[in-house]
Amino acid sequence: MSSVKELVERGCLTSIPSKFVLAQNTNDLMLLGGGGEEEIPVVDFSHFSGSAKQQAKVIQDIGYACQQWGFFMLINHCMPENLVDEMLKVGQTFFELSEDEKIEYTGKPLFDPVREFSQEYCKRARDIAGELLKGISSSLGLEENYINKEMEVEFGLQLLLMNLYPPCPQPEVAMGMPPHSDHGLLTLLVQNEENGFQVLHNHKWVPIKPLANSILVNTGDHMEILTNGKYKSVLHRAMVNNRATRISIGTAIGPPLERIVPPAKALVDTEISPAAYRGIKYREYIELQQSNELNGKSCLDRIRVDVS
Repeated sequence: MSSVKELVERGCLTSIPSKFVLAQNTNDLMLLGGGGEEEIPVVDFSHFSGSAKQQAKVIQDIGYACQQWGFFMLINHCMPENLVDEMLKVGQTFFELSEDEKIEYTGKPLFDPVREFSQEYCKRARDIAGELLKGISSSLGLEENYINKEMEVEFGLQLLLMNLYPPCPQPEVAMGMPPHSDHGLLTLLVQNEENGFQVLHNHKWVPIKPLANSILVNTGDHMEILTNGKYKSVLHRAMVNNRATRISIGTAIGPPLERIVPPAKALVDTEISPAAYRGIKYREYIELQQSNELNGKSCLDRIRVDVS
């Protein structure tokens, strides 16, 4: 079976194969027209090391973004722009390999050009996530290292995901990635100049147009579990177009695979705010998600506790 990219590059594709047609439900159709007016919150990373007033503001900003959106754009961070550019370039290089060449790397160490830059990129991404988790802990009224310590983030799972969305002859009937939420605590996303990322906010799909040299950050399902629903993971999707290729690089940050993630005791009150989720091993949650088709927040729904 040819990949989508190969079909596009042959130049004879005027319609997409039926297996790539995504059936849209009524809610999706109702939502397609809305959402363009609102703008995603922006968080200035440099304020973490600024004055006391700036530190207080960035904690307030990140709390608002997590509670109201589950997404924010991070600016003035410590990820070098040239490093992001190199990662996008090597991603493009890998995707330009033939299918046979890609298969050669299955189960083997990283593609050499990716390895060259990915270690530094992942280290920077983990450092940024660590600082953000401090801010998130503080915004919840917890000690700033609470999440990092409780979730053992230093020893946790970090995934690097590269996605390519080639031009599509029928973008109105296809989707790069259906609506879903992410597992883990945080996901950091960068992309090339092509837009196509949308976030569900107030029942509308909001197109995201990243600022130059910004990182898009979103809270994952395990942040929702840990905060007992105060900071929720949010549905998002990737659209396709018929003009140009979009490449994105996501870095997911989570606890160790064997770590059981329950709601934080400090955020649970048996009378006012009882535990809304049952604890589950991170590994088991990922396996649950990967063994089912992406379908909104269906995996998280399976571990909700009925508190009515």
